[in-house]
Amino acid sequence: KDCNNPWADPPLSCEDYVGQKGGGFNNESPHPNSSGRTDVEGCCFWGRGVIQTTGICNFGKLNYYLGARAAEEGRESRYPDINFCEQPDAICASQEHKELKWIAGMFYWVESLQSYDSDGWNYIEELKSFVDNGMSGNNFIDAVSGIVNRGCHNPPCASGSVDGSYERASNFLKVLTELDLV
Repeated sequence: KDCNNPWADPPLSCEDYVGQKGGGFNNESPHPNSSGRTDVEGCCFWGRGVIQTTGICNFGKLNYYLGARAAEEGRESRYPDINFCEQPDAICASQEHKELKWIAGMFYWVESLQSYDSDGWNYIEELKSFVDNGMSGNNFIDAVSGIVNRGCHNPPCASGSVDGSYERASNFLKVLTELDLV
C-alpha cells in the first residue's frame, strides 16, 4: 500500500503491516517531541535512504537547507524543485536525483552525528581517540550506532536497545580489514 501520500483525497496513511521488521504505529497516547508536537503528519515520514532519514524535523532540515524551502527563501538550493516535507519519498524514488539517498544520509551524518556532544561524549574527540588507538574494539561503533538509531551514545537508550549491533560491529570490522586499516 502506498502510504506516502497524505495529500491525497482522502489522505492515505501508514499502518502496521504483515512482515514489518521494526517499529509500529500507535498514537493512542502520543508522546510530544521537543517542540510539543504529538501529530505524526499521517506517519509518512518513516525512514528512507542509506541512514534512514526519519521524522518531520529531519525532512524539514533537508528542505530548509537543500530543497524547495531554501529556493523559496532565496538561498542556494541543490534541489529547488523538491519539497521534502510534501515528497519525503523523493529521497529514494527520484529518477532524476538518484544520489539523494546518499545525500540525505551524508546530510544527517554531518548535521546530527558529527556535532553530537552529550554527557561527556563528543563524536569528534571519540573518533580521534578510536583512530589514535588503532581502531580496535566495539565501543566507538556501538556508540555511533546508538546515536544514529536511538539518539544516545550509551545504549540501551530511553527508546530501546540498538537492533543488530553485533552485526553492525562485525560488518564495520570487515570493512576496516578490507581497507587494510586493522
